[in-house]
Amino acid sequence: MLSEYTITTQRESFYDITRQVCDAVENAVAARGITDGIAVVYCPHTTAGITINEKADPDVVQDMLIGLEKAFPDRAEFRHREGNSAAHLRASVVGSSASLIISGGKLVLGTWQCIYFCEFDPPRTRKFFVKII
Repeated sequence: MLSEYTITTQRESFYDITRQVCDAVENAVAARGITDGIAVVYCPHTTAGITINEKADPDVVQDMLIGLEKAFPDRAEFRHREGNSAAHLRASVVGSSASLIISGGKLVLGTWQCIYFCEFDPPRTRKFFVKII
């Protein structure tokens, strides 16, 4: 079962998409009786990504953004004409997907974990997909 979602981003940030992924799992449980399996969350963009991390303290997201900016700053010697090479680098390091366990019809997430869509080249209208297997 494949679900497609659209997200509009205004700034470089991490956007919580946990609810949408949980909805996809709930739909799979209702439609196909899937109670145990895998949810794959996939981003088809080259300047955005998917990660799982802490939501309880919003400073974690800010610290991650600071760290990625320091590790991959914009550089004058980058040759990509669009001028977003740093966004490509950040997206490559974060990755374009995450796999999560489904058990008892629910996602298995740690107490503080949530699923983030990571935007590195805003503003954009983006897509992400959730595949339940």
